[in-house]
Amino acid sequence: MTVTPVDVAPVVPSEPLRLVAVHAHPDDESSKGAASMAKYAEEGEQVTVITCTGGERGDILNPRMQEDPEALADLPAVRRREMARAQEILGVDHEWLGFIDSGLPEGDPLPSLPEGSFATLDLETATRPLVAAVRRLRPHVLTTYDENGGYPHPDHIMSHRISVAAFAWAADPAFAPELGQPWAAAKLYYNNGFSRQRFAAIARYLRAHGRPSEEIEQMLMRFDESGDRLLTTRIDVRDHLDKRDAALRAHATQVDPDGFFFAVGNEVLHDAWPTDDYELRTARIGVTLPETDLFAGLR
Repeated sequence: MTVTPVDVAPVVPSEPLRLVAVHAHPDDESSKGAASMAKYAEEGEQVTVITCTGGERGDILNPRMQEDPEALADLPAVRRREMARAQEILGVDHEWLGFIDSGLPEGDPLPSLPEGSFATLDLETATRPLVAAVRRLRPHVLTTYDENGGYPHPDHIMSHRISVAAFAWAADPAFAPELGQPWAAAKLYYNNGFSRQRFAAIARYLRAHGRPSEEIEQMLMRFDESGDRLLTTRIDVRDHLDKRDAALRAHATQVDPDGFFFAVGNEVLHDAWPTDDYELRTARIGVTLPETDLFAGLR
């Protein structure tokens, strides 16, 4: 863990604690950390999702929506409406960073990314809007993806890069003073929701109860046991899993209601793995690990 030698702005007891979650596309916020965001929002903390791109180059992934005339006519507009509905369900604030989806390149060799898309931009150009947002929103906690983007989509990797840069640059008075007064967030986390540990625990539970899941077993086979994720912070979200599911279903063009995200019922997760999981990557305050709260040390 890196400890950066800058002053952290004080927490004012009369104000809510503030969290900013950076995501690549609409729907990512509902599949990564949604239940913990809903929990904090319900408790009165200020939670803002920042979506880097509009998901313009996404496909219609839900078989039930393949022939939907609105989605076929203007998928970006539909995805914006889906995002607004998911935001309402989770009870969070939301902002668009305004970049263009890079798409997921396929083929051998891989084609070049579209010119001007998010992942093709230089780091400072892509980070400046996020620095401005961090200085304006003044989050105590920032969440993002790991170095691999959670999975290696170029927009996810770029979301990681600009989040790490913004965490540093927003606190630096010498960087772009025109973007606002410096703000030093106290903690930077990576979303670690798709870990081998999680799928192994769920698989063990289902086997023990005579309900093995082929989907979970197949997912578990993709992981190398030596590559377990670092889970420093686990948030109990068993009372907010239904909101997560509703937010996922709001992204109807992207999420199949009979698909992977719903392969295991919440009654199983309550017992087998009832947490949203994070890795505390950088802290500017003293911490004690493991944690059960993203705002640990700040309350």
